Amino acid sequence: MTTHIAADSCTMLGRNIRHSLRSPDSMVMTIALPITILLLFVYVFGGALRGDGHYLEYVVPGILLLTSGFGAATTAITVSTDLHNGIVDRFRTLAIARSAWLTGHVAASLLRNLLSTAVVVGVALAIGFRPTADPLRWLAVVALLSLFITALSWTAATLGLLAPNPEAAQGFTFSFMFLPYVSSAFVPPDTMPTWLRGFARHQPVTPMIETMRALLTGGPIADHAWTALAWWVPITVVGATAALLMFARRIRE
Repeated sequence: MTTHIAADSCTMLGRNIRHSLRSPDSMVMTIALPITILLLFVYVFGGALRGDGHYLEYVVPGILLLTSGFGAATTAITVSTDLHNGIVDRFRTLAIARSAWLTGHVAASLLRNLLSTAVVVGVALAIGFRPTADPLRWLAVVALLSLFITALSWTAATLGLLAPNPEAAQGFTFSFMFLPYVSSAFVPPDTMPTWLRGFARHQPVTPMIETMRALLTGGPIADHAWTALAWWVPITVVGATAALLMFARRIRE
C-alpha cells in the first residue's frame, strides 16, 4: 500500500513538474521578485539600514525565506486551478491513491522552491555574500528550508481547497508574503516601534531566519533552532492533516 501511494505521488510529481516547465513565467517571477528585493535592499536601503558594510550578510537569510514563501504560496493557486478545471474528477475515476494528488503538488513545490532559492543564493554570492558555513551547516540550512517550504505548501494546499476560485486562492496567501517583512528579515526587531516589536520577535518566521543567519554567518544556534522547530513542525502536521481531510471531504460531496 505504501509503495502504491509513493509511486502514485511520484507520478503526480512528474505531472506538476511538467506543468511548471510549460509555464516558465511563474517560475521566473518567483525568482525575479526576491532577487529584485535583494538588490533593492542591499544597494538602495542597505547603507541607511546598516552602514557598517555587513548588511548583505544580515539580509540574505531573510531573502531566502522570502523566496521560499513566494514559491510555496503558488501551491494554493495550482490546487485551486486543478479543482476548478475538473481534472480532479478525472483522477477520481483512475486507480490511484487519493492522497497522491496533494502530495504531488507539495513535492513539486518543494523541488521548485529549493531550485529558486539556490538561484537566489548564487546571485547573493555574486554580489559579495560570503557565508562562513561548513558543509554540515549548509545541509542544516537546506533541511530548515525544506521544512519551511513543506509547511507553507501544505498550508497553501489547504487554502487552495478552501478558495472558491484561483484568484481567491492567490489572495488567501497574502500573509505568506507579509510575515517576513514584520520579522528580523530586514532590520532587527529592536529598531521597530514598541507595539510591533513583540510580534516581530515572537512570530514563527523570526526564529527560522535567526537560525539560518547563525548557520550561515556564525552565532548561537540552539535556542532559535528549537523555537523554529517548535513552530514549523506542528504547522506542517496541521497543514497536511487539514489538507488531506478537506480533500477527502470534497471528493465525497
